[in-house]
Order: sequence, then C-alpha cells, then structure tokens
Amino acid sequence: MSSVEARMKVKGKSYEISVDLDEALKVRNGQGNISSALQTQEIYHDIKKGTRVAKEDLQEAFGTTDVYEIAKQIIQKGEVQKTQEYRDEEKEKKVKQIVQLILKNATDQHGRPYTEDRIKTAIHEIHFNFDNRPAERQMPDVISKLKEIIPIKVETKRVKLTIPAQYTGHTYGIIQEYKESEEWLSNGNLVVILNLPAGLLMEFYDKLNSITHGSIQSEEIST
Repeated sequence: MSSVEARMKVKGKSYEISVDLDEALKVRNGQGNISSALQTQEIYHDIKKGTRVAKEDLQEAFGTTDVYEIAKQIIQKGEVQKTQEYRDEEKEKKVKQIVQLILKNATDQHGRPYTEDRIKTAIHEIHFNFDNRPAERQMPDVISKLKEIIPIKVETKRVKLTIPAQYTGHTYGIIQEYKESEEWLSNGNLVVILNLPAGLLMEFYDKLNSITHGSIQSEEIST
C-alpha cells in the first residue's frame, strides 16, 4: 500500500486528497472503490500545509460537499501522484511487452529470429526513452533505433481499409501510426492504405472491429 496525493485545479484553486495508489488507479479506470481509495475524510488546498477546504468552496468547485463524490472527481479528472517504484514497474512491463512484440515480428538479415537476451541487450545499448504510448505504437521507433546497432527487419503487410463515416473519428488515432495514404470519399467514408507489422495484423483487426462492429472492409495489397 502506497499513500500518495491526488490533486486537481478548479477555477484556479488546488484541491488535494490523500489516497492509496493502487486503489486510486482502479477508481481512475472505473473499477475501484472510492471508500477504499480515500485515506482521510479531508479535502485540502495544500496537504503539506494542512490547509483544509471550506464547505462553501467545495460546493462552488464541485457542486457538492460529499467527500467521496469530490474525491472521485479529483481522482478521475485530476492527477494521481505515482511513486518512483510504480513508474519503474510500469516501465519494466512496457519494455517486456515491446521485447515480445519484436521477437514476434522481427528477424535478422538472414530471416532468423533473435533471442530474447539479444534484444534486451540491444535495447539497453540504445538507451531508448520509453513513454506512455501502447507498446505496439512504440515498437517501430525502437526498431528504428535498433537498426543502428544490429541488422534487424520486420515483415510488414500492406492493407487497404474502407472505414464507414460514422466510425472515422473513433478509429483515426489507431490507424494514424501505420497510414501510408488516405482518401476521403464523398459519402464521408475513409479509404486508407496501411503498412504495419504482420504479427500485429490480427490484433489490429480485432481492435478496429470491436469499435466498428465488423463494418470495415479490408483488402491485403501485394507489395
């Protein structure tokens, strides 16, 4: 159990609470219990100084004086402080995910797969700056850096997708990473040519189909 601060600014004023990190992150994802996450029944302007918030300020800022409802808003809409240990664990998980994706998709110049140890060593050597993006979106950048020190290639597939107009907004961010070209049709549909790692293809289709209820038309294009 790690006790951290969650904070949020409303109309220029800061509102802070003390929370359990694990439980607060569950609440942030819509799964946790706010009473388990909140460690004290107080809302502060500044926890370190012990400056409590007056009820009238709570009412004005959040439309309620209910501590649990306010805490939920702060956790879900504000910032939850993360410990260094938690950030390190998250980075380690992300690196493992990316390593597994590389092992699944990449080979050396002779078409032979790399070992996990070799990829881990190479990633350590390039000092890649991992961020919060999903692993599959970071993999192309990692591969690009790895090419500077080892011969590595990824089998890719080119596909043509026709996305119905009502789903273009929900899917555009997903396809952007792999998009070669796009064409907007007069009916609002979007036709795109994508080039993405072969090993990600099925997972990619599953993600799009879950959003569009299987209404996307797809066609593999020979290179």
